[in-house]
Amino acid sequence: MRERYMRHGLGSFEDHEVLEVLLYYAIARRDTNELAHRLLSEFGSLDLLFDADPMDTVKIAGMTDRAAVLVSMVPALSGRYQNSRYSKKSELNSSDKIGEFAVSLFAGKSYECFHIICLDNRKQLIAAPMVSEGTVNEAPVYPRRAAKEALKYNAVSVVLAHNHPSGELTPSESDRDVTGQIASALSPLEIDVLDHVIIGNGRYYSFAEHGLML
Repeated sequence: MRERYMRHGLGSFEDHEVLEVLLYYAIARRDTNELAHRLLSEFGSLDLLFDADPMDTVKIAGMTDRAAVLVSMVPALSGRYQNSRYSKKSELNSSDKIGEFAVSLFAGKSYECFHIICLDNRKQLIAAPMVSEGTVNEAPVYPRRAAKEALKYNAVSVVLAHNHPSGELTPSESDRDVTGQIASALSPLEIDVLDHVIIGNGRYYSFAEHGLML
């Protein structure tokens, strides 16, 4: 199987085979095929398995602590990889580019958090600091904190971004309210709020694309 991966990558692998290969490097000298099938049967899919608490996956017969930690790291590692593809001078001058970057920013995060994406006068990425994090479905956002970060990075404009761990992309009333509050806080500082994107299940919703940015 290793030789097959070296030649063709993971594109030709079934989900259980992908998991089998991953487990092979965490559980030495054991056939991991049966364990891979057992895990997928228990959790239903790779994404649900990768998002599961390692304390739950380790309960499956044959799963080791080391393997459980490795499996739980996959989403975060994927996010780090995707995020590292964007240099600090990447141009985020369209909703598509902003959405793609934001999706990478939230990869592997199972709790709600809020970032402010800071851009220069050419709409190039300066930084994307987190300004709030919360529980699985709530992240309090404070306009003063957002303004502080925008000033810290000398942003000319910003994009607001937060995730809905449930996967539901429809903005709530509080999402709309916080957009207006932050825009009002940044307006006297001559910092434009270009968009607010919501991320869920690897997809994004753009306020700007839906005419919600006033």
